[in-house]
Amino acid sequence: MPQPLRAPCIHHRLDCMSIIALILLVALLIPIMGIVVDSPIGRALARRLEGPQASPPAVTELAKKVELLEADVDDLMRSVQALQDENAFLQRLLEDPSQRPTLPPAKNP
Repeated sequence: MPQPLRAPCIHHRLDCMSIIALILLVALLIPIMGIVVDSPIGRALARRLEGPQASPPAVTELAKKVELLEADVDDLMRSVQALQDENAFLQRLLEDPSQRPTLPPAKNP
């Protein structure tokens, strides 16, 4: 008696194909994920996932130093302005001695 014809095992073939497709998909996704993660969009996404960060102590320390330096600069500017005023006054005194009033002669008692 001849044996009946059987359909080839499609289930076994699908299992092999799906495993190969899965391996191929993973192999292709690895470099794609590397490119996406290293891109500016990936970096921005990583920063967003990290959450808000408080300013590091070095930044707050630098801000204090900047404020101190600004106060010192203001003090120095006031000093320079006072020196410029004094210099202008002395220049006016030295420029034209003829316009300067002279003291009367001293009286001898």
